[in-house]
Amino acid sequence: MAIFGLTAIVVIKNSKFDNLGITNYISAVYFWLAFIALCAIQIIPLPNFVVALLSPTSFDLYHLVSASSYFISVDPGQSMVSFIKTLSFFCLFICVLCLVNTEQRIRMLLLTIMAAGTFQALYGSLEIILGFSTSLILGLPVEVFATGSFINNNHYANFLMLSLAAAVGLLVTSLEKSSISNPKNLLQNAANSLLNSMVTIRICIVIMLIGIIMSRSITGNIAFFVAITIVAALAFLLIKNRSKGFIIMVLSIFIINLFVVSVYFGIERVKDRVAQTNSVQETQDEIVQEAYPIISDFPIFGSGGGSFHSTFPSYQLSEAGAFNEHLHNDNLQFLIEYGVVGYFILFSIFGFSIYKSIRALHSRRNSIFKGSAFACLMVLIGMALHMSIDYPLQGYANASYFVVFLALCMVINTLTLQQTKQRSRTI
Repeated sequence: MAIFGLTAIVVIKNSKFDNLGITNYISAVYFWLAFIALCAIQIIPLPNFVVALLSPTSFDLYHLVSASSYFISVDPGQSMVSFIKTLSFFCLFICVLCLVNTEQRIRMLLLTIMAAGTFQALYGSLEIILGFSTSLILGLPVEVFATGSFINNNHYANFLMLSLAAAVGLLVTSLEKSSISNPKNLLQNAANSLLNSMVTIRICIVIMLIGIIMSRSITGNIAFFVAITIVAALAFLLIKNRSKGFIIMVLSIFIINLFVVSVYFGIERVKDRVAQTNSVQETQDEIVQEAYPIISDFPIFGSGGGSFHSTFPSYQLSEAGAFNEHLHNDNLQFLIEYGVVGYFILFSIFGFSIYKSIRALHSRRNSIFKGSAFACLMVLIGMALHMSIDYPLQGYANASYFVVFLALCMVINTLTLQQTKQRSRTI
């Protein structure tokens, strides 16, 4: 309701501009509208012969129970919920395109995300450190891993990964403000850069690193550190005049992580945790294998958004996981629920965002664009890794922040910084 209300205000205030002033982002908007249209088709009552043509398995199920109405989705109620969520994500996407139109607003957006992640890291870590038996906000039992205000520690780690990306992007922005002027004084320049940069951002990064490690989410930690490694390598290749302190920034994050891991966990405890994770992963892999036949039954338009938990029991053979609301593989669940058509649209949005981020990192000169591109690439790569073995995008908070970064990928390619507050033209 808050997102829809905010969008209504934005539409009214931007009604004087053609297409709400988002003409430069029309390609991305078309992708979103195509996916929304697919979600709408899934929940609209259709003539039985149309359903038989588009989704024969859905037709057979409705015909079996002599239903009065036929849908492509096998669970129209849950698909309606998913449709409303999708609409809210689209509205959030539009709000970012319309509102984040200056350098100051980009910086404020990243600072806000960083602040949210820092709060979550402090809250989740302190519950463990202070030995609380129940959480302060939800009143749920506090286990050995930090969860913050989340139920799932993997979702908590994914949220911190998103927030860390914003913080690292801000740090890159501060380091990009000056370039190496004298190679002989590289070490001195790097040290001065570290000392003169925003200390608050560095403190927040350390706090969030501790939080993500204390979540004990193997997938969350791997997603973050693999993402920052890949993006750092891309930055070295794409950024021609690299700033002083850039190498030190990346290395410092790894050093801090290794130090905290060795102190907090210990090598033996890490081995035990990996062993436990492997046993759980075997069960999850078994469930994933049992879910594949659903794709062949609903290949084109899927079984309906949000329908996995009601569809999977008919295909489940093992007793592992008596109730599975979500599949531990967002890619596969999206393919099951939205079919080849929907998955292709989602993949196109993701791929288009990757392209925009790499383009901004290579082509844009302003430091705020390079820092934002660094953050967006981290989010996209980290999320791609995490969603291949978990379901981070099924959490509404994580999905919302991810949509914000998708919109930011578009903004940093199109926005032209000017002294006035006029709308920018496409570069």
